[in-house]
Amino acid sequence: MDARITDSTLIALGGLIAVVALLFLLITRFRWHVFIAMLVPILLFALVPGVDHAVFITAFETGFGSTIKSVAVVIVVGIVLAEGLKHTGAVERITIALIRWVGEKRMSLALTLSGWVIGIPIFSDVGYVILNPLVHSAAIRSEVNMATMSTGLIGAMQLTHAMVPPTPGPLAAVALLKADMGRVILWGCFVSIIASFFGWLYALAVGPRFASPPSTEFIGQSFVEGGREAELPTTFWAFAPILVPLLLIAAQSTATMLLPKGHIVNRAMLYLGWPVVALSIGVLIAYRNTKHDQAQARVSDWIENALRTSAMIIMVVGLGGALSQILRQTPAVDAIAKAMEATGLPAIFLPFVLGVVGNMITGSTTVGVITSASIVAPMMPVLHLSPEATMLAASAGGIITKYVNSSYFWVCTSLTRMPLRSALISFGGVMIVNGVVSMAVIYILWSLQII
Repeated sequence: MDARITDSTLIALGGLIAVVALLFLLITRFRWHVFIAMLVPILLFALVPGVDHAVFITAFETGFGSTIKSVAVVIVVGIVLAEGLKHTGAVERITIALIRWVGEKRMSLALTLSGWVIGIPIFSDVGYVILNPLVHSAAIRSEVNMATMSTGLIGAMQLTHAMVPPTPGPLAAVALLKADMGRVILWGCFVSIIASFFGWLYALAVGPRFASPPSTEFIGQSFVEGGREAELPTTFWAFAPILVPLLLIAAQSTATMLLPKGHIVNRAMLYLGWPVVALSIGVLIAYRNTKHDQAQARVSDWIENALRTSAMIIMVVGLGGALSQILRQTPAVDAIAKAMEATGLPAIFLPFVLGVVGNMITGSTTVGVITSASIVAPMMPVLHLSPEATMLAASAGGIITKYVNSSYFWVCTSLTRMPLRSALISFGGVMIVNGVVSMAVIYILWSLQII
């Protein structure tokens, strides 16, 4: 058994509550950067009387290091892939293809499906910035308002951003909980597509009630409307950087479950389905979509942007791992697990509620998911939760609720040119619908012992 940081349940629980409360206060009230806002409360925990400093330091270093080593390169390569999709026009090609497949009469559904796909590799706010001209154009052509046209898309993009790797939130949760990434991808896609459909129905029901006309100021800004469709990759090559890595990772998990360990297919997929290799293949496919005279400069920009973005995320994920390891070596784990059992509520709702609280206070899905995963990770054996179920429940909570403290909310509100009240009901409402439906599906899967 690991050495204890403290044997006092009161000190452990008080320290945990203080860490989480101070974290949220520093982010919301004082606007500290999330890295410093996480680091300072964790370090202050060591100053609580009765804490063994030597054990605390070892736990911090162990948790930080073991989490970073399993996810750092994957995060960097995943963000390089997102940069490639953004700069090669693949995002726009995917959207155009889905509109053509689904039909212009169901344009809002096509955009919802587009958001579901694009949210897998790309940050939600970046994805919406790219798609905004197409959304306004689609609304004008369909003669519907922006609330109807954009709400399903905005909700779906946030769903896969929160649930399906390789975006940083899901990757962080997978690392913290030691979940099987292939199973997370499979069930995350399943849960999020169902919730996206309900989000689209919500948009159809609520959208027409608000005056939110599309704007002509964005017309002509997309590749197609600017007469530059020939510069876009083909539909196959646009989808390939996303689908090929996901299929390889999922296939690796499937092969592990179905085939003997020494089987040649299992051995091959162990390497090809390793997220570092699978995502690197996706980057190479995205590189193939660049113009030859611009390829070298573009890819250098991708990597530099990815390194800048990923450095902060990696550090935050590492701190989440440190907090998780610290809690693992205190009596707080058993105390919280027993308290959860005493309530009579299914254990699966603990990561969900923590995700809701974290996101609601900070406005960040990633912070909500990481905080929830960090706290629940040591309790999974006691609560009889699988890593995959815990991760998905935390992610479902992490999308409820997006409102005025969320940067994504303001990006979407400003670009859609919607009044604040309309945006709160449309965009905030669809996040609640998506989160509740997701959790309902996750609860059914968990009750049936599928995840």
